[in-house]
Amino acid sequence: MIETELPAPFFFADDPALDFLDSIAAPRDTEIEWIGNGGDFLTWLEQAELVPTNVVKRFRASTPPAQLDEIAAQARQLREWFRKFIAKHAGRPLQPSALARLEPINMLLAADQSFHQIEATGAGSLGWRQERRWDAPQSLLLPIAEAMGDLACRADFSHVKNCEGPSCTMWFHDVTKNHTRRWCDMAVCGNRAKAALHRAKRQSTGAKRGEK
Repeated sequence: MIETELPAPFFFADDPALDFLDSIAAPRDTEIEWIGNGGDFLTWLEQAELVPTNVVKRFRASTPPAQLDEIAAQARQLREWFRKFIAKHAGRPLQPSALARLEPINMLLAADQSFHQIEATGAGSLGWRQERRWDAPQSLLLPIAEAMGDLACRADFSHVKNCEGPSCTMWFHDVTKNHTRRWCDMAVCGNRAKAALHRAKRQSTGAKRGEK
């Protein structure tokens, strides 16, 4: 089977958990899956800066491809479960009653082996650095679960939006000043929508002229 090189993934969402949802998208009407197998999943995690490069290299070198593919399949299942959660709750503040539906995230995080270390900061003071042991391939799902939990606990779900592109599936967190963002990205959907509106206006103007 001939492998085709994937285009660079999109990180337009202003939130890593929503970037994860956007790891499958159809930016030009053709769906692209960025975590179709274990190798792709490692690449996406590195590009998303959720897993250190040295950890990605270690897993790539030491873990059987079939085992990485299984973790990628679990990641896709997690992604689609979270997509349903986002679709249900986006557009209004998240209520405490949603806690029960977030149990899969808590179950994942319960297996974490993270810890903090003291380090010198660039500002000439001391600070905390979070570390993780990364003992098993399943630990690759932990930074994603953390990002999902962070979104649920800190973001205003009133500003979690789906792109208004007619066929776009991408989500984003609207952090603009007036919360008027409509598109995943102007170059992907915004300009296409403007061009379509311009064509429609021209066609409407031409039709009206023809009626005269």
